Parts: sequence; C-alpha cells; structure tokens
Amino acid sequence: MSVLRLALPKGSLEETTVEMFRRAGYKIDIHSRSYYPEIDDPEIECMLIRAQEIARYVELGIMDAGLTGYDWILENSADVVEIAELVYGKVGRKPLRWVLAVPNDSAIHCAKDLAGKRIATEAMGMTKRYLEKHGVEADVEFSWGATEVKPPHLADAIVEITETGSSLKANNLRIVDTICETTTRFIANKAAAADPFKRQKMDGIALLLQAVLAAENKVGLMLNVHQKNLQEVLNLLPALQQPTVSHLSNPEWLSLTTVLDSHIMRDIIPALKAAGAVGLVEYTLNKVVF
Repeated sequence: MSVLRLALPKGSLEETTVEMFRRAGYKIDIHSRSYYPEIDDPEIECMLIRAQEIARYVELGIMDAGLTGYDWILENSADVVEIAELVYGKVGRKPLRWVLAVPNDSAIHCAKDLAGKRIATEAMGMTKRYLEKHGVEADVEFSWGATEVKPPHLADAIVEITETGSSLKANNLRIVDTICETTTRFIANKAAAADPFKRQKMDGIALLLQAVLAAENKVGLMLNVHQKNLQEVLNLLPALQQPTVSHLSNPEWLSLTTVLDSHIMRDIIPALKAAGAVGLVEYTLNKVVF
C-alpha cells in the first residue's frame, strides 16, 4: 500500500498543528518521548521534526511532505514544491517577520552601518544573503537562543523573528529593517508531488487545513423571514456568497442560511430581528471550503 510520509513541526507549532489536523478530521496521538505520532489514516505516516530541518528532509526525499515556515525554506535554500500557504502560528494568525534589530542608542540605522559589526541570529543563511544584497561585510554568528539579550555586549545587532515587536522593545531594541516575512507552508518533495497518489493525498490535506483556517472567526446563521420582509433582511447580510433561500411549508415564509464574520453578529442580529427575521440561530463552523 502506498503511504505519504508527512513531517509535522516539533516544538512551538506542534500543538497548534495537531489541533488543526483534528479539526480537519485527522486524529493524531503523540506519545511521550516518541517522534512518530499515530494518525487515524493508514495512508499517512507522521514524524515530528524541528521546523528548521523539515524543508531539507523534504527536498532530499526522506519525507514526502511537511509543514514548515517559509523562512526555513529560504534558510535552507530548499528546492521543494509548495502545496499551500497556511497562515497560522503558535498563537496568532498573522505573518511573522525576521527583522534586523539594534539597541535603541546604536549608531546603526541602515544595512550599510553593519560593516565590520557582529550580528547574532539563528537564521545565518538569510542574514548572510541580506548582507550580500547590500554589499556589506560583517561577522554573522549563530545564536543558540535568548538572542534579544545579546546586544550590546555580545553582539552589535541581531536578526530575530517577531510578531508584534514587543519582546524587542522590552529589551530596549529597535527595528532597523525587515529581512523576511514568513508564514507556514505545506511543502512537498518534487518526486512525491509528481506521484498521482501522493499528490492527491496532499491536495486533500491542504484543502481541509485551508478550510479549517477559513472557518476561523466566521459563524453560520439561519433565520426565517416573511416574503414581504425578504429584501430588507437581504440588504443587511454581507454574505460570503449569496445567502441560500429556501421555501418553508408556509409559502409566504422563507428560510435563509449564510456565513458571516463573527465580530458583526452582535450588531446584525438585533437589526435582522427589527427587519422582521425570526427564529435566528447562530452556530459555529468547523470548515469553510471556497
């Protein structure tokens, strides 16, 4: 039987990824001290790998596919096929940034000012390519962690990943430049992507994961309305597409079903009620497929 070898990110994205797969319909069990999670699909074999390494193992064909950050694809210069972009992280749902940061009182204000300086980072490849792009020679050293605390005594500047910049500000650092924006990507080995069975499997997984993300912050709404009030109710509904309108047993009454952003519900429900809607039911969504 053909099997898709799937790399899942070990570490900060681990729990979020497993939960996303659960909502997509896959049950993944991770046992203590094991790097081989169980999944309730006999056509998939999972392995937990650090996100920093997944792109390299996928490129080599050791794994058929995996989820990792766009930053680590760039860092490894990995030649892989992108199946889908999945905008999610440990907490937020926004792209992250790799930024060049320096102490607030530093004389470094642009890339050229880095000449001869020491830069600490985990993303050495990206940082070196950034310096080459700007024609600057500097000492780039690998940081094993706690990168924000290294300037000014252990480094003149750092290249670090951030979402809001709050951690950098807390350590009296300011952002000089953005080197890379990154989101999670579902990637595949070239040969695996060309294999009909594996590609169909990957496309199916990608579709379901994207549907899970699309459903976040959205809710379903059902309501009944008299024909005479239909247009007024429709005018209040900023639907994903056109609302579904169905006839009820009473020919003068109609049922509407639609999908809305959850944050507008507190305002729109009273307005719909005032416009003549009755029997309003709001419900959560697990997946939305466009």
